[in-house]
Amino acid sequence: MEGSGPETKVDLKERPAAGLLTGRGVEVVAVGLSKTVKGGKGMLHDVSLTVRPGQLLAIVGGSGAGKTMLLEALAGVRPAGRGRVLFDGANLYGNLDAFRTLLGYVPQDDIIHAELPLERTLQYAARLRLPGSLSGEEIDAAVRRTMEALDLAGRANVRVGALSGGQRKRASIAVELLTDPHVFFLDEPTSGLDPASGAELLRVLRALADAGSTVVFTTHAVQDLVHADEVAFLAQEGHLAFVGAVEAALRYFAVERVEQIYERLAGEATPEEWAGRFEEHRAGFGPAPAPRSDDRDVRGGRERAGFFRQWSVLTRRTFETIARNPLTLAILLGSPVLVVAMLVILFQPGAFDFSHPSPTAVGMLLFWMTFAAFFFGLTYGLLQVVTEQAILRREHLVGQRLSAYLLSKITVLLPFLLLIVVLMLAALRALNRLPPEPTSIYVSVGISLALLGAGALTLGLLTSAAVANPSQATLALPMLCFPAVLFSGAILPVHVMATVGAAISAVMPDRWAWEALGHDMGIRYLLAHGGLPLGPPLLKAYGNAGTLSTGTYWVVLGSFVVAFTVGAWLTLVRKCRHATR
Repeated sequence: MEGSGPETKVDLKERPAAGLLTGRGVEVVAVGLSKTVKGGKGMLHDVSLTVRPGQLLAIVGGSGAGKTMLLEALAGVRPAGRGRVLFDGANLYGNLDAFRTLLGYVPQDDIIHAELPLERTLQYAARLRLPGSLSGEEIDAAVRRTMEALDLAGRANVRVGALSGGQRKRASIAVELLTDPHVFFLDEPTSGLDPASGAELLRVLRALADAGSTVVFTTHAVQDLVHADEVAFLAQEGHLAFVGAVEAALRYFAVERVEQIYERLAGEATPEEWAGRFEEHRAGFGPAPAPRSDDRDVRGGRERAGFFRQWSVLTRRTFETIARNPLTLAILLGSPVLVVAMLVILFQPGAFDFSHPSPTAVGMLLFWMTFAAFFFGLTYGLLQVVTEQAILRREHLVGQRLSAYLLSKITVLLPFLLLIVVLMLAALRALNRLPPEPTSIYVSVGISLALLGAGALTLGLLTSAAVANPSQATLALPMLCFPAVLFSGAILPVHVMATVGAAISAVMPDRWAWEALGHDMGIRYLLAHGGLPLGPPLLKAYGNAGTLSTGTYWVVLGSFVVAFTVGAWLTLVRKCRHATR
């Protein structure tokens, strides 16, 4: 990418909210955009074009022509490898942080939560994107104006997932419209819509352009071009074959229908030849005027919400998303009840009776308690991030802090895990599956299980951030659970494992929690001095398991929580950074 020259400061905060740099719309100028993908294959080749304020530009071409890549390059979502994009003469790539809060970008995937009512979705988006200085009444008013502008006011209380395809697309546009941006980029907004819904959506985009906004969208539907002022035709691998009005394109390609343009681009000449012909065609009108550019350094942009505000809004949104999904809520609360019931059915009462203990039952009961905390923490976190990838990436582009996002997930889900731990201990004690120890012992056991659950939750979030789709997250569940069982030290004592197995055991959180529970419950003393001859040999078989102090076990378990949380954050940073390349 071309860099900036002398630094002339332009502070967007000093400009009126009615436009970015000049008027209401923005002049977008692309100069020599080129980009290659892995393997060195070019997907954009020296694309130059101009989109004027109040103009609706469609980017079209066959599969593999680079439509989305050009759109993302123009919007700064994934900057081009070479070339520049100028917004009213200011270098977009040199001022991404400032401009990202001032443009609207709608990807193909929905960027809204399907579980929430439309109005609630927009209210959360507004609180994340609009300045924190605005009052609740002002934010609600902005939401109402946006819904009215897109003819969605009558659907305010309808769950987003129950909206029609066209209404969901308009809802995604509404999220972007909240901050009053004046340049919009949309990736195939009519994809998957019936002709009537597609035409309705194009009328919305046409109205935005007529109001002065600059609107650029990709499409594969020929009927969408009726509403466009100009169309950019791309040949294969991102070669620009023509830019102009549809009527001019028909004359240029000497065809009667737009569909025939696709046929000519696909078969009559190479992409390089089409690009060369268009350059000659443009040169026939004289040299193009040099794009206005003073390489300004744009400062500021609109104020974004602070960390605490983002964390608070995201926490409320996560909780409401869960609470409004009865099936999810039933699984969160119901499955632990079933597991505790199974433990009660599986283990007989009195296993910890000092005069007649059941050493095998004691060890296994404590292990399955620890594994339950691990399993529920893992499953709670496993689908949290991967199912929101499109939403997260878009919100991160406009200033959402990834740390606030992760902390909001932990804030909502950790109390569920704490509730499970308390109920499990209370039920097992009440039914005499656990011994009558002092309250302080159960508090200590609860802390160990809570730390394990938190570690498993953050491991689940790390995995969810790393995988590409929910199917991969589901497949990861047994891959994480089997080692947790086999290398916990409960099935096979650590000191008799192979060297590699013992090393793996050291990084299994449930191993340390299981030993912590055994330490707090005095299992070593029970095995050594209880009224069962098999106790001492079994104690010897387990080596030094459970000999560390409770505090040491808590430090180890806490370290897992910190390591997995940092790992999840770094993974999200890498993914979001990669998504902009």
